[in-house]
Amino acid sequence: MYYEIKDVRNILGTFVSIKIFHEDKEEGVNAIREAFIEIYRIQALMSIYDQDSEVYKLNRNGFVEDLSEETRYVIERAIYYSELSQGRFDITILPLLKLWNEKRIKNEIPEDEEIKEARELVNFKNIVIDKDSIYFKKAQMCITLAAIAKGYAVDRAIEILRRHCIKHAIINAGGDIRAIGGKNGEIPWRVGIRDPINKGKMITSIEIFDKAIATSGTYYRPFNDMIDPRIGRPVEELISSTVISEKAIDADILSTLLFITEIRECEDVLRRIGIVKGIFVTSKGEVFNFLS
Repeated sequence: MYYEIKDVRNILGTFVSIKIFHEDKEEGVNAIREAFIEIYRIQALMSIYDQDSEVYKLNRNGFVEDLSEETRYVIERAIYYSELSQGRFDITILPLLKLWNEKRIKNEIPEDEEIKEARELVNFKNIVIDKDSIYFKKAQMCITLAAIAKGYAVDRAIEILRRHCIKHAIINAGGDIRAIGGKNGEIPWRVGIRDPINKGKMITSIEIFDKAIATSGTYYRPFNDMIDPRIGRPVEELISSTVISEKAIDADILSTLLFITEIRECEDVLRRIGIVKGIFVTSKGEVFNFLS
């Protein structure tokens, strides 16, 4: 007999749910508790708001010595995708995000000169990792791991569940999802892809088994906060990007990266990577399905 055990917490700037099916209820509850402890640990390590985090210290000082292996891994993974995408994905985008957020609060749009000034601080090639240290080549640079740390935290939580011999589980961190096995046996988990235009509707559902899936989009927001770091402005072609991969860290990055990619190039990027599939919705309501 399998018990269905679930917990939901507000963490990583969103709601994170962990659901498992397990024979031992007490062991299942303990596994979920430890998985959340791991997520809290990753948040404390990579938050841009926590003054004790390595990312906060890097942004404040421009360098960090004795960089942890985990933060190094996540940043190097981000740089890998920055190079792969020719700058469509860039963790040094934070100055642009801050500029646009400040202007939106005032119901304004940044001036061209303001965007140009912020863009001068955006270039992943100005991140230098040397052994156990990291530093910026330019003063006032700063990074955000928002589009990668959440996926990494999900992957780490999955590993904690596996250590507890959990064979059927699904974690959903605000659209970053990863599953262990199927649902209560060999039945795949079914994940619905919300319609970004018609609230309350789904455009399709996807079955996953030992896979990760992530969605980036402008879902029902009054403004588009997906900025193309190459031009410093919001993208307009896509409004939803969903990617399926083996790990949540890759699905997380790629859903963001491909959101900023022209639809005619999305399939080519997917093929070059070779391990992912995707669904994309344009601002005109067109759905492009690359699942085969």
